[in-house]
Amino acid sequence: MPQETDRKMMEILRILADREEVLGAKTIAEELKKKGYNLGERAVRYHMRILDEKGFTERIGYAGRQITEIGLKELEKGLIYDQVDFIFSKFEDMIYQTTLDPVKGKGSVIVNTSTFTYNEEVMDVIKEVFGKGIAVSPYVNTMLLENENKMKVETVCGTTIDGMLLNSGIPVIPQYGGVVEVEGNTPRRFTELISYKKTSMTPLEAFTDEDMTSVLQVIREGSGLIPANFRIIPSSARNNALKIFEDLEKIGVSGLLKIGEDGESVLGVPVEEDMVGIAVIGGISPLCAAKEAGFEVNIKLAENTLKFEDMTRIAKPKPSLKTTGPEPSEKVKFLLSKAWNLIYKVDFDLETLKGNVIANVSYVKNDDVEDALAAFDSVMGSRPDYCTSRFFKIIKGQEPGKTGIATVCSLTIDGILTKNGISTSPQYGGILETEGKNPRFIELTAYSGSSLDPHEIYISKNMTSVGESLKGRGRILASLREIPYIARPHAVEILEDVKEAGFSILKIGKPSELIYNAKVERYHAGIVAPGGLNPIAIIREHGIHVEPKAVETLMKLQDMEEF
Repeated sequence: MPQETDRKMMEILRILADREEVLGAKTIAEELKKKGYNLGERAVRYHMRILDEKGFTERIGYAGRQITEIGLKELEKGLIYDQVDFIFSKFEDMIYQTTLDPVKGKGSVIVNTSTFTYNEEVMDVIKEVFGKGIAVSPYVNTMLLENENKMKVETVCGTTIDGMLLNSGIPVIPQYGGVVEVEGNTPRRFTELISYKKTSMTPLEAFTDEDMTSVLQVIREGSGLIPANFRIIPSSARNNALKIFEDLEKIGVSGLLKIGEDGESVLGVPVEEDMVGIAVIGGISPLCAAKEAGFEVNIKLAENTLKFEDMTRIAKPKPSLKTTGPEPSEKVKFLLSKAWNLIYKVDFDLETLKGNVIANVSYVKNDDVEDALAAFDSVMGSRPDYCTSRFFKIIKGQEPGKTGIATVCSLTIDGILTKNGISTSPQYGGILETEGKNPRFIELTAYSGSSLDPHEIYISKNMTSVGESLKGRGRILASLREIPYIARPHAVEILEDVKEAGFSILKIGKPSELIYNAKVERYHAGIVAPGGLNPIAIIREHGIHVEPKAVETLMKLQDMEEF
């Protein structure tokens, strides 16, 4: 099975990347066995020869193989269907490896790894945040990388808390990474969330862009947005959990924002009865502050484990945040709840070409409209197949000095299919790498469990290269939905009419097959459509500030302009 062979080779690359040394077939076979792959040394050598031919590994004498730079890049974006499962598995592995003793202050903790060009100013910003207690722990490990003038800083990751709870016999379920709004030094509510499951991107990594957090504002003014994560435990374990937090605080580990009561919502996140929610500050907060200050920082989450006793305190914190406050009446709004209501209201008629479609509405400054539209037109004019539809509309901005650009959202496709009696389920928003006849998804984030459209995140983090895709190879936004395999023939007929009506469909998969390297559930077929925000992404690529807003409203297609 080619798919299974690819997974084995990807695991070999992971082993070589994790060990960061030359490994022989025997060692690799032993590590693969731990991961559930029973390959002998001979089979490992066979797979390694294939990896050598692809340039992903190289042989070092008789000692074995090591991963190459090309191999590391492939590991980051290769088997996307495997990566969306691997991220959560990686956190589970890290949780298991946590051995910190909350009384003695010794043992392994999970760390985030960040690198940046060293100077005193960036270190002052980082220390300022640690000094206000906006971190899991003030204990860090720093290293000045030789010949690069680069500083590597390892900070305690919030997932360490999950490990500590588990080590005390408390079942813990990591659920979300997100952003918490702080007012008057009191955490109020999560404003954005992404589920740990079914994403190729670590949830908190999605919120490390300088436009998504305002940690500096929190420590200096008492209000703003900070990264945080959320987990649940059984309500019967609440008292034990509180004791663990008390012990951890004595040795310099905490970051607790709030722990709820039985079935109580925590910072706007609903919690089931008999469970308790716990919100903890993101361990990357000080590095997010450095990015907000304009410094280029590369942040990697849950990268490794370190002995806590080998770390040193970077500051003596005087915590500025309160851990109590009234629970907000407004709960976190998840994207799919809003999307399903809009999907239901899509009434676009394929014969009359009239009716409601779902629209994205993004905003640019009035002074930038002319340049923004020039970039917008470069996609609409040359590659309309990279846009959900060739219809758009310029509207007056809700705020003074801003103009809105409305484009058709790809979830409109789900509305049309549903209207024609075909059950559809939006699965992922992703980034599709375009390359000749073999495009492939290199990022996927599930719509389920997310409070915002994944495409908004990809644009804000400058992860697209729509402009390059116009020349051949680039990265465009695309979405994946599933339909029952039995409905595929009918869907093909409907989607042909959809294309004639001015919409774009990139591919209709066969039952249960991988589609652009993304996995589809058994007895289902996948349908990929280009993202409606691709013409907006290229505006950002041209250096023009744009606020991407997906799945915003309904709009009559006949009131829009056809390019």
